[in-house]
Amino acid sequence: MNDLGLTHIALPVRDLQRSLDFYATYAAMDVVHRRIRDDGVHGIAWISDRTRPFVIVLMETGEEVAPLAAPAHLGVACANRLEVDRLCDVAREEGLLMREPSQSDPPVGYWATIRDPDGHVLELTFGQQVGLTVEEEA
Repeated sequence: MNDLGLTHIALPVRDLQRSLDFYATYAAMDVVHRRIRDDGVHGIAWISDRTRPFVIVLMETGEEVAPLAAPAHLGVACANRLEVDRLCDVAREEGLLMREPSQSDPPVGYWATIRDPDGHVLELTFGQQVGLTVEEEA
């Protein structure tokens, strides 16, 4: 893997561990780098699903954060519709489900949205055809 092109997005979070737990559950992402910020108190973690050289940088603030403004969101492709539904069931129980799963015309596919602990939006998808579209254009 190389460090060319888009490598990361950085998100402010109030509670680093809470966000790490969320992204592990809903995006199968785990920590690839972790350190304490310059303030000596709050943490920074790089998380990845290890499928490509891309990370989400979670920067703990300990304070209220402004989430990405809608319709901005992060998208996560799931293995199948059942996985989207399963994750939505968990999110519904935790009060995080924003939009129920639904089928849209290509290239969108089957999708739903949930809210992370700080209000950033995560879209769960199946059949969105991002990889196929990129390959066809190459």
